[in-house]
Amino acid sequence: MSSTPSQSSPIHYASDVISTLSQAGLSVDSFVSGDSNLSQETVASFGEEWEHFNRFEDDELHDIGGDYFSLLPTSVCNGKSLALDVGCGSGRWTRLIAPKLGWVEAVDPSSAVFVAQQNCRDLNNVRVSQASVDNLPFHPGSFDLVFSLGVLHHVPDTAAGIRKCADMVKPGGFLLVYLYYSLDNRGAIYRSLFFAVNAIRRVICRLPGFWKQIFCDAIAGLVYWPMARFAAAMERFVGREAAERMPLNYYRKTRFQIMRNDSRDRFGTPLEQRFSRAQIQAMLSAAGLVDIQFSPAQPFWVALAKKPAH
Repeated sequence: MSSTPSQSSPIHYASDVISTLSQAGLSVDSFVSGDSNLSQETVASFGEEWEHFNRFEDDELHDIGGDYFSLLPTSVCNGKSLALDVGCGSGRWTRLIAPKLGWVEAVDPSSAVFVAQQNCRDLNNVRVSQASVDNLPFHPGSFDLVFSLGVLHHVPDTAAGIRKCADMVKPGGFLLVYLYYSLDNRGAIYRSLFFAVNAIRRVICRLPGFWKQIFCDAIAGLVYWPMARFAAAMERFVGREAAERMPLNYYRKTRFQIMRNDSRDRFGTPLEQRFSRAQIQAMLSAAGLVDIQFSPAQPFWVALAKKPAH
């Protein structure tokens, strides 16, 4: 059984399928086998997360997705481009971008592949596979677009992950990444608050799944929601610039479910790294990419880079 209604992908696997996984009538090819650039605890945590947060509203998905895909040139969204989603999770960004592309290969090393498959079941230009960035089962230079959003800061060697993704891009194609920022564009007070909160994260991320979710939901309700509402009030009565200086202001226009999901992502993930804009640019350049652009808006940092045509 294929992962979507389509039976014929224009992209051929470059590796032999290690196993075929089945769940609730769904079937996924797996290529995960002792991959080194992987935190097994983090993979398991994300599997739990996406099985819990397995649904999303299309209108909000488009609003949030606009923040991630705003840098994409129109030449890529031509209905013909071949794309690879590295670390697809629930498949939400695959689902969002697939109608604008010719084909999307979506991979994730966790059990979330079944969630992604279910969420993309009505799309005939998507195939979901279980694979990690360390062992992508495709020939180098196969894709017009490779994107990895909120993923590569959760692997032990982010620079190596970027190089693997860049290898998959065709000459003249693009790599789009979103990596957690190191608050390099924030003041000292903001950074001090973050590092204090990060100490709490290191405790919560070690809890069993049930208690981890309880604590993350409590943080969403007691911290994310009131601060987001305060930022919304600041925007209304003082102005947008003042609101955007507030912590968690990004959530002032999102549903509480998004806050719950992101709280789990933020506090429940065992491995998290953060990078400055300069560090991200250096990693992209070291991977042989050029014409690097950064989105000036939240979330930070979203970057688009191009592989030279020659």
